[in-house]
Amino acid sequence: VHVTESGGGSVQAGGSLRLSCSASGLEDIPYCMGWFRQFPGKDHEAVATTGDGGTTRYPDSTKGRFTVSRVDVAKTSATLSLQMENLRPEDTAMYYCALDAYCTLAFLRPELYESWGKGTQVTVSS
Repeated sequence: VHVTESGGGSVQAGGSLRLSCSASGLEDIPYCMGWFRQFPGKDHEAVATTGDGGTTRYPDSTKGRFTVSRVDVAKTSATLSLQMENLRPEDTAMYYCALDAYCTLAFLRPELYESWGKGTQVTVSS
């Protein structure tokens, strides 16, 4: 499985950004996909996750501001987008896309996800 993120950058508080993730080399099995972020010196935390059957979850910190969308292509690849609105300085972090094989419920638990991209930086200035 190969995972690549794009779309990070710098924006002022209140602005918007859209992140994209491309996953390839998938098998014909259920996958959950998710966006996670990591602050310096901290563990990964969930931003949004989506299951193979359409389940979507958000933590309270992003609910109502972030929207995740997923497109599965021919069972061997998928894209996952994250539209981020009303960004805050505390959203500044490295953002990662990740996949969990044989998953359907898309829990907000980064330790369950085994395939990760290299991340893209999001910086929000006040």
